[in-house]
Amino acid sequence: MSKLPFGGTNMKKLIAAALLLAPMAASADYVDVIEFKLKDGCDFATYMAIVKDFNAYAKDLGYQTEIGVKLHHPDPTTHIWLGRSANAKTFGKASDTYRAALSDPASTPYKLNQRFDACNQIVSRRSYDSY
Repeated sequence: MSKLPFGGTNMKKLIAAALLLAPMAASADYVDVIEFKLKDGCDFATYMAIVKDFNAYAKDLGYQTEIGVKLHHPDPTTHIWLGRSANAKTFGKASDTYRAALSDPASTPYKLNQRFDACNQIVSRRSYDSY
């Protein structure tokens, strides 16, 4: 009787590798990274008050952010928005919900967006899966 290529030890190694990799794939966060500059007339404390209000709104959507202040970077005049969701699907749903409300001047997203627009200028935006 011939040996199958995935029998015995090889099959055990394949299963072990799959089990080791599965938790990593399942635990990937989605990270939304926005580099921005504060506009004249908007200080960091004012911006952080907007971020606090945004986080209160976005908590139930599964999205939270923190602001990174650069210590070692070629452009120290910008800051970094580090938004996190459990995964890209959660981010997409939160983003869709936020964007859909932007047409309603009475909505929280509309009011937050007005405050952000008055306070910051986006330089770049990127996103990552984080393990």
